[in-house]
Amino acid sequence: MATILIVDDEPSIRQVVRAYLEAEGYTVHEAADGVQALAVFRRYQPDLVVLDVMLPGMSGLDVLQAIRRESDVYVMLLTARSEETDRVIGLTVGADDYLTKPFSPRELAARVKAILRRGRGGAASEEPVLAFRHVRIDSQRYQVWRDDVEIPLTALEFKLLRTLAAYAGMVLSREQLLEQVWGYDFYGDPRVVDVHIGRIRQKLEADPTNPRHIVTVRGVGYKFEDEPL
Repeated sequence: MATILIVDDEPSIRQVVRAYLEAEGYTVHEAADGVQALAVFRRYQPDLVVLDVMLPGMSGLDVLQAIRRESDVYVMLLTARSEETDRVIGLTVGADDYLTKPFSPRELAARVKAILRRGRGGAASEEPVLAFRHVRIDSQRYQVWRDDVEIPLTALEFKLLRTLAAYAGMVLSREQLLEQVWGYDFYGDPRVVDVHIGRIRQKLEADPTNPRHIVTVRGVGYKFEDEPL
């Protein structure tokens, strides 16, 4: 199983998160500040880092930048609800996901599992079926179901949805989606992504004005949310 590094200056948070992750079978290491985090990271080379933004001394964003200079390890940020700017900066610098405090340890464990299921740097996972609590995507049949109701999508809409679902919980920018779905040769308006996202929401979401599966991360991009099976 994967190795996880938890970086947070609150011992109670580290203890709870560690308990949930170890219950899933992961090997877990801890750090209480940025300097210690980099030392532990370099020693154990974890597969994923759960990183608090607000750390004493060296901030979590500084730690993230240092990590990115030497590794493409998965990084999930922990932020306070008021730290929207830090979340956007973190995603820009190279964080793969974020979770706002206070958070559910169960949700964190599910996010970690979803992140580690996906391949890094390249095409989305080629699993024939992506199954979540509410949404199921069959790549061989080009079929999508929401709660056992089949959702008719065009080929392009299907590919766009599947790309988001293959990186469930991660934020993908318009540029990343254009690269994955339209290909390197696309020179049109990147807002075409927004148009197709709107069409998918009209078909997939119970309430397209308040989407629960295709979520906009303002100023960054989109992410797919659902509990993996």
